[in-house]
Amino acid sequence: MLTRVRIEGLGLALLVAVLDRVVKAIMVGPLALRERGLIELLPLFDLRYAENYGVSFGMFTADTLEMRWGLIGMTALIATGVLVWMLRETVRGDILGLGMVLGGAVGNIYDRLTFGYVIDYADLNIGEWRPFQIFNLADVAITFGVLILLARSFKSREKPEDNGDNTATENA
Repeated sequence: MLTRVRIEGLGLALLVAVLDRVVKAIMVGPLALRERGLIELLPLFDLRYAENYGVSFGMFTADTLEMRWGLIGMTALIATGVLVWMLRETVRGDILGLGMVLGGAVGNIYDRLTFGYVIDYADLNIGEWRPFQIFNLADVAITFGVLILLARSFKSREKPEDNGDNTATENA
């Protein structure tokens, strides 16, 4: 059943996917980042064009057409699982976290289907050291969505029930 909060989660997923698409279009369109390669913005942050043929940190690079479709299929399967989870979830915070993950996944799947790779452009760096690989808005949404889910799962852990049995303290 589509409740108000589930519709909000789906709306957030759509917003993330659309914003990801818009920002990537600006990067390769008006900013011509593909041709320029690098736009220095701040001492710790640049725009740097990158084509990601794998998943996070360049793992599982899809070198062949079959591998590319396998990666798309695997990512789509995970996104479908996230959607099903979101449609079954009842807690607003979890639904919004799942919406962020779903929207980011859809944004990156779109790139893989359209270009054969994911467009990355955000380069957080300290000189030559990069704490992260070059990333994009979809990656940020996925990361924050997962962090929200993790934080909520730690917060919602059940506390031990107080059944009135104070034998442990009485015997101490």
